[in-house]
Amino acid sequence: MSFSHFDSKGQAIMVDVSTKQPTLRTAIAEARVRLQPTTIKLIQTGKAAKGDVLGVARLAGISAAKKTSDLIPLAHPLSLHAVSIEFKISEQTATINVSVKVTAVERTGVEMEAMVAVSVAALTIYDMCKGVDRGIAISDISLVYKEGGKSGKYVKEGSSEK
Repeated sequence: MSFSHFDSKGQAIMVDVSTKQPTLRTAIAEARVRLQPTTIKLIQTGKAAKGDVLGVARLAGISAAKKTSDLIPLAHPLSLHAVSIEFKISEQTATINVSVKVTAVERTGVEMEAMVAVSVAALTIYDMCKGVDRGIAISDISLVYKEGGKSGKYVKEGSSEK
C-alpha cells in the first residue's frame, strides 16, 4: 500500500483526478464537544453572551467546508452541492454531538470537507463559550460514512449510519 499524495521521488503532489468521471459523493463526519452543564443550559436557553452558539457554529462549519482546499494543501477545490450540520445535545453527558454531511457530484471525495467543517463547527462552539467555560473539550472527530467513487462505501464500525 502506498500514499497517493507522493510521487516516485517521495515529493508531495496533488493527485491528478482529471481523467476520473464525476460521481455523487457523500461524507459524514462527527465530533463531540464536552461542556459544563451550566454552559449547555446557556446554549439551550439562548442566553450565551455571544448569541446563538449553534447557529453561528452551523454557519462557520458550512463556510469551512467551502474553504477546505484553502486550508488543506493537497485538497482539490470542489463545487459542493450541500452541507448540512446537526447538533444533538445530551444534558446527561453534558455534550454536544456535531454531525456534518457534505454532498457533491465530483471527481474526488468530500471526506476532507466534512472533517474540516465538523472541526470548525466544534471550535466555534468552544470560541463562543470559552468566556464562561474554560474546560471545554473537543474529541472524537472522525469520518463515520462515505460513499461514491471507486473505493465505494465506508461505514465506521459502531456507527448508526447505513
